Formats: sequence, structure tokens, C-alpha cells
Amino acid sequence: MVSHLIKCPHCGKTNRVPGAASGRPRCANCKQDLPWVAVAGDDDFALIAEKSSVPALIDFWAEWCGPCRMVSPVLDQLAQEKAGGIKLVKVDVDRAPGLSARFTIQSIPTLMVIINGKVVARQVGAAPAPVLRAWLDEALSGADM
Repeated sequence: MVSHLIKCPHCGKTNRVPGAASGRPRCANCKQDLPWVAVAGDDDFALIAEKSSVPALIDFWAEWCGPCRMVSPVLDQLAQEKAGGIKLVKVDVDRAPGLSARFTIQSIPTLMVIINGKVVARQVGAAPAPVLRAWLDEALSGADM
């Protein structure tokens, strides 16, 4: 399983954050919650996303997809704003055909929110930051956590 290096938005220290862990990542230096960003594929999606200790925002994307590249910075910003509250999980559809088939991904970007192993919201296509923020807030507020 891959770990990512995440720079703490509070103190600037770089932290190694695993794709899957119990609890939520905190900075080793200042102890503040860190944005949690992970990459998942067919083999590790269940562990990283469906068994996540916090709600998982799933981004089905592809490198060649222009709208995906437009949405990606917005999702990174949401992960930072909601540090400790969500995990952003990026799934490259070209490298995860099993997940693409399982979740019937026909257009990208496709976003989903998974809480306690269940899909509670789905958004297809690129949308502006305020729309995505409202969609995510509604998904998080309307689900049992």
C-alpha cells in the first residue's frame, strides 16, 4: 500500500500518510488534522475507501480527461478544508477497470461519497467549486456516520 507525503497546512511539516489506517492522520509536529489523500485501485479499494474510518470522497478520473484536471484542484481544496473529516480517494479508471465496471462509471469525472461502506451520494461531470462543496456538505450531513 502506498503512503503519500502531505505537507501540513498549519505548520508546514511534511508527514507520511498511509492510504489506509484507523483513525485519521494528524501532523507529527503540531498534532492538527491533515488532509487525507489516497490512491486506490481494483486490489485495495475496499481497504482504502469502503473500510475508511472517515467518509471517503471518491474521484473516478483519467489522466487524459480535461474536466477531471479542472475538478482535481477543487477536490484537493475540499480535502484540505475538511481535514480529519473526509478522505479523498483518487481512482484512475484506466488502471481500475474492475471498479469502473462495478460502479458503472460511464462518464468522468464521477464523484461518490462512501460512508460506512455504502455509497450515499454520486455526482457525474465537472461542476464549479461552490456546487461541489454544497453537494459534499449535503452528502455528509444527510448520512449516518
